[in-house]
Amino acid sequence: MADDTIENAKAALRLKAHAARAALPQGIRTEAAQAVAEHFFNHIELPSGAVVAAYWRIRDELDCQPILVRLMDSFQPVVLPVVLGPEEPLEMRVWEQGAALYPAGFGTLAPAELAPQAEPDVVLMPLLGFDRMGTRLGYGGGYYDRTLVRLRKKPRLIGLAFAAQELDAIPREAHDIPLDVVVTETGVRHFGSPQ
Repeated sequence: MADDTIENAKAALRLKAHAARAALPQGIRTEAAQAVAEHFFNHIELPSGAVVAAYWRIRDELDCQPILVRLMDSFQPVVLPVVLGPEEPLEMRVWEQGAALYPAGFGTLAPAELAPQAEPDVVLMPLLGFDRMGTRLGYGGGYYDRTLVRLRKKPRLIGLAFAAQELDAIPREAHDIPLDVVVTETGVRHFGSPQ
């Protein structure tokens, strides 16, 4: 597919995926976030000391907070992404025990500007859609793509989503890095070679 054709296809899929996600009732969302957290901790091995990049939910994304709370309670190192500018990679700031979070644009919260930074070993990724090949459909801003290519090592990429966000197929471009795992309220799916 030509680049324009791919972008048009992705734009149409974004509309479809966002509509499916937006249609979920609040009660289902809350239950799904709890189920995703249970699946995550029961089926994803996190080495002690591994740095986990999580996210603060925006819009109608799957809420990562049940996972965040358990990570923080177990003293697992956590970083939260901060958008610095439209063409910049994300800055991964360490969320230290007891540290306050501050508004960081787009409705997110993040550690203060002076918080230390760290490269993640695991990245929990929000998404609009995913397919059976592990292709992730994001919002189109390229923040995670720019961030991942600048890291010294490839982290394990784990998408967090509602099962309703699965699409038949998402066109994958050369810069699109597939997910290693997706966790939904229905369970955990691994793509490619398991880590």
